[in-house]
Amino acid sequence: MTLFLTCDTIVCHILGMPTVNIRQLRETRKLKAWLRAGKTIELRERNRIIAHIVPEPVNEAPANWPDFAARAKKIFGERILPGADIVIEERGRY
Repeated sequence: MTLFLTCDTIVCHILGMPTVNIRQLRETRKLKAWLRAGKTIELRERNRIIAHIVPEPVNEAPANWPDFAARAKKIFGERILPGADIVIEERGRY
């Protein structure tokens, strides 16, 4: 029996792609965890790859962060607050 390895097969095994066989498909917790982590999974039958399960790409919009510097300037103006001094004073109250 001659075994031919393609470049794809070699790269996939070097990178450590998770593999499952047909019976292990019942263990959906592990499978879902891998897919949520963005890993492609090899599906094997009798140690031969029959399919790849590829996770759906996540298209999350970047979060719109408020302008904290503008808010601080609006609240405090040009004042410089000594943060360390306030913390030290507050510790004495407890």
